[in-house]
Amino acid sequence: MQMNEKRFNIRVYGLFTADGMILVTDEFRLGMLMTKFPGGALEFGEGTIDCLKREFREELDSEIRDILHFYTTDFYQPTTLLPTDMQLFNVYYTLQIDKPYRFKTTEIKNDIPAVDGAQSFRWLRINELKEEDFTFPIDRFLVSKIKLELK
Repeated sequence: MQMNEKRFNIRVYGLFTADGMILVTDEFRLGMLMTKFPGGALEFGEGTIDCLKREFREELDSEIRDILHFYTTDFYQPTTLLPTDMQLFNVYYTLQIDKPYRFKTTEIKNDIPAVDGAQSFRWLRINELKEEDFTFPIDRFLVSKIKLELK
């Protein structure tokens, strides 16, 4: 008898705001373009803040500070893009990065080649955020909370 193994997928993301803007990333992964917040998968043996620091070093060549918990998924959210069924937990933190920034941004959505792992960053105005700016349901869910609390 084969058992249906239940698994969790834990993701950690940073909400970096400056001058009424929030940083997002456009990425090509799993054969598709996606817009989300910077961050990624928690590795075994790693705490969530350690994960966030690692992700920002890897993706943005940046050290982060003033890290504060903002939101953790508090409802059932299944993964939608992975080949196995998993329950998704996203943990979001607000943070700051000292200037001068070591990463480049663009104003063009999906300003990347369709190559796995391609990534670019851009700023969106917090007061103009829309759910449809984001690819994933949990990021869309957060739009109203971000607009209310991160002006």
